[in-house]
Amino acid sequence: MIPVERHEAILALVAEKGIATINELIELLGVSHMTIRRDLQKLESQGKVVTVSGGVKAAEKLSTQLTHKVKESLNEEGQRKIALLAAARIPINSCIFLDSGLTTLAIAREIKGRDDLTIITNDFIIMFYLIENGKGKLIHTGGTVCPDSHCSVGEGAAQGIRNYLIDIAFVSTTSWNERGLSATSEDKVPIKKALPDVAKKLVLVADSTQYGKVNTYFSLPLKHFDEVITDQPLPDDITEILQNHKINLITDGMGAGAY
Repeated sequence: MIPVERHEAILALVAEKGIATINELIELLGVSHMTIRRDLQKLESQGKVVTVSGGVKAAEKLSTQLTHKVKESLNEEGQRKIALLAAARIPINSCIFLDSGLTTLAIAREIKGRDDLTIITNDFIIMFYLIENGKGKLIHTGGTVCPDSHCSVGEGAAQGIRNYLIDIAFVSTTSWNERGLSATSEDKVPIKKALPDVAKKLVLVADSTQYGKVNTYFSLPLKHFDEVITDQPLPDDITEILQNHKINLITDGMGAGAY
């Protein structure tokens, strides 16, 4: 693994956990203590992390644009669990929206064989995967291309989504809390804000590691969602908030909590 790849992996772990120990990084990357120290010194000099006793933490709130490959490695099993739950809840002949993200890509993998679906997405990786493997009708929103996230963003993507009437919108995020969803960049906000106007049902698909994280740009209040699908039980406080909003919470092994 070259230094750039190690740096991305370190940032990924710090983004996931908040703080990573030296021993965790040695085990994850399979390199020496001295190599980790050099990597951390480099990242700290770039203002991306702050070293603490025995480890490292993020220099600021979550804002790093991780590569697609690194993000996929963070909680692949959780994404798969969510995808299975989501796919099982899509009625026949539905028009669905798959937001850009790794969890929605996992959903695409689960529904690739369904020829009764119309699938709209702003994600190029989802689009190319379904072009090669899918059987349903496929529509891309268009809009400004974001190379880092492999998706279309901005008002153009939002306008594209407004051309359709969607049965279920599966919305992804890297960060959400009791207020709602937040995004790493302002141009990712418009398409999420457009969804409540065009979708009959909004479903948040996010693994449990993404709850409690905050990014710079607030994108969508929690009240707009009908369901939240995640891989593990959430803390009692957010469970109560979801109940108060009459949002169904669906987790692996428990099914829907019909509030």
